Amino acid sequence: MASFVKLLSSVLLAVAFASPALATPFPQSAKHATHRVRQVTRDLAIETFHPPSTFETFDTGIDHPLSKRADFTLKDAALEFVKSHLSLDSGAITFKSGFSGESAKHAYIKQIHDGVPFANAVANVAFNHDNKVVSFGSSFVKPKKVAPSKPTLTVEEAIAAAEKTLGGKYNDHPATLEYVVKADNTAVLTHVVQIENAETGAWVEAFVDAHTGELVTITDFVSKASYRVLPLQKEILTQGFETVTDPQDTTASPQGWHSDGTTSTTTTAGNNAIAFKGTQSSVTSQSSSGLNFIYTQTPSAAPTTTDNINAARVNAFYLVNSIHDLTYRYGFTESAFNFQNSNFGKGGSGNDRVTISVQDSAGTDNADFATPADGQSGRMRMFLWDITNPKRDGALENDIVVHENTHGVTNRMTGGGTGRCLQTTEAGGMGEGWSDAMADWTEKTSSAVPDYVMGQYVTNDAAGIRSHPYSTSASVNPLRYSSIKTLNEVHDIGEIWANVLHNVYAALVSAHGWSATAKTNPNGTEGNIVYLHLFLDALALQSCNPTMLIARDAWIQADVNRYGGANKCILWNAFASRGLGTNAANHNDGTSVPSGC
Repeated sequence: MASFVKLLSSVLLAVAFASPALATPFPQSAKHATHRVRQVTRDLAIETFHPPSTFETFDTGIDHPLSKRADFTLKDAALEFVKSHLSLDSGAITFKSGFSGESAKHAYIKQIHDGVPFANAVANVAFNHDNKVVSFGSSFVKPKKVAPSKPTLTVEEAIAAAEKTLGGKYNDHPATLEYVVKADNTAVLTHVVQIENAETGAWVEAFVDAHTGELVTITDFVSKASYRVLPLQKEILTQGFETVTDPQDTTASPQGWHSDGTTSTTTTAGNNAIAFKGTQSSVTSQSSSGLNFIYTQTPSAAPTTTDNINAARVNAFYLVNSIHDLTYRYGFTESAFNFQNSNFGKGGSGNDRVTISVQDSAGTDNADFATPADGQSGRMRMFLWDITNPKRDGALENDIVVHENTHGVTNRMTGGGTGRCLQTTEAGGMGEGWSDAMADWTEKTSSAVPDYVMGQYVTNDAAGIRSHPYSTSASVNPLRYSSIKTLNEVHDIGEIWANVLHNVYAALVSAHGWSATAKTNPNGTEGNIVYLHLFLDALALQSCNPTMLIARDAWIQADVNRYGGANKCILWNAFASRGLGTNAANHNDGTSVPSGC
């Protein structure tokens, strides 16, 4: 059992295309920031390329070309700054999206050629409320050769090629025409189409050369009333179910969890989520008597018994709605590209609530979350685990559900709602780390920061499914920035980032205390509140496909934006304690901190 569980530690919560290691060695760690190997089918592996990102922070802000104008607009100011900063002309860029958060205004800019956007080139500019630029991230490119902007193959021909190569079907999402820059620094014109496989759960954007029909690259979207539930602060069902009444936060969900403002239900369906047992093509939901979702789970019975299915469905629905409301309070709102059917006129694209398939028949011993662009539903699939007898249900282990749902948050908030900006090995690894870190945060019940273990219930192992507990003790968890050199799988890399953030959390709580009401009141000064604000603020600041160094810098700048840099030394010392000091570089540890810290 122990050896089997240790094997699972490298594959738990894997994306749909993640598979056992390739026969050939993985690229050296220097490529973690720009590449990632995707095992598409048993016989097809694609090494995707993403231009390296740069990220600059400007503390309290710098002026931009339109600083003197009284009529500041986010779109105009961002475009003028990017043109000036990168010496580009107006025909090379276009405004994609933007929103105003509590501590900063964010704009996302696309690079274009002959009116055609580059799929893997994006810039993001953040302004403070004095309208000064506080950060700039970019993965813009200077290709040595650009293909003609008029396709010679039709989109129908591209769809047929993609379906044949990927073993799936086009899902009728509108195709686009976009450039893709390859690792050899040439830009190819591509038809971009979405391909899904209902049996495997695969869901990708396929970029098919519009002149040759070659599959160039893919974006993998999958990151592998009264309710009787496990409250959010609990991790596993052995801690006990409780009946919670009216848990919805009406600031985040103004019509509650069972209405979108026009349609009300008495099922596990509402504006933010729908939970069901079935297939994605046959969505159903669980009805209740009134709004009383009270089902008693029987651990000794098979998870497929009726009451156990209902208990799992209700628990998953409760958790996804709870994380919606929690992250909404901290900035993951409609205009910041969240998941809602109705956005109530508050910005962003609607019709994209999370679909939750419990006891999904497509797999075992796993779970995943697919994050397409704003306007398409996030898709969560929870599987059964067959390590024990009877089997156990991943939807009844809160840390797994929270982990998966957080993939939607981080993929939407990084890069402006595209779902494309955590695709490299290192960025994908941090995606796994953020998901573990969010689960860690939700389960704190006091100012104590004990070691944290993931996946105890489904594996029936107190050691969980990670290689080490997350800990403030370097002897309990020795992982640090330089550990990336020996790792090549996203969940393993994620353990490094999650452990770094565990230590950041501990430092902030030690300095500022802990709030018991942080889940519904983000206005306090306690350390757990400060931590979660910086967690989400930094996502919107950082560049597309960030590295750990970039993500660290985004946290430091987020603190300047929101708290005037009050936590600068706390943050730097925590990062440096795990090798991410000011002199860290190229996956070599640095323990230095700024002068005065």
